[in-house]
Amino acid sequence: MELKTGDQAPDFESRDQNGNTVRLSNYRGKKVILYFYPKDDTPGCTAQSCNLRDNYSDLQREGYEVLGVSVDDEASHQKFIKKFDLPFTLIADTDKKIVEAYGVWQEKSMYGRKYMGTMRYTFVIDEQGTIQDIITKVKTAEHAAQILNK
Repeated sequence: MELKTGDQAPDFESRDQNGNTVRLSNYRGKKVILYFYPKDDTPGCTAQSCNLRDNYSDLQREGYEVLGVSVDDEASHQKFIKKFDLPFTLIADTDKKIVEAYGVWQEKSMYGRKYMGTMRYTFVIDEQGTIQDIITKVKTAEHAAQILNK
């Protein structure tokens, strides 16, 4: 099933970098930036996360909560957050339930080798849990501008 603008964002339950339970439904009444990225501490993911960090106050001023999701575990997320001083929650989707629910676990190809991995997609979700926008062509170094200019 492919999600589209206007669909209800699938609820999920997983753990954040500190092992706390996070549910999307806990954010009802708030706008959410749910960004999926392939791997902690890699060049593109670092650029994207740091761009969101550098523009975090602007995103908050517009009423957004930022949640990052990758299939890395809590310890990896803790190191990533500490190294780059990220001010938002990172969700550990080690069982791949969230990436599958959002359709971002897809076949990728690098150097002719095919493998399954997380697509770099961002879902902008409104206060009622409805998907307002899906950004599939993420510009890592200017991602916050992509979100705020929508």
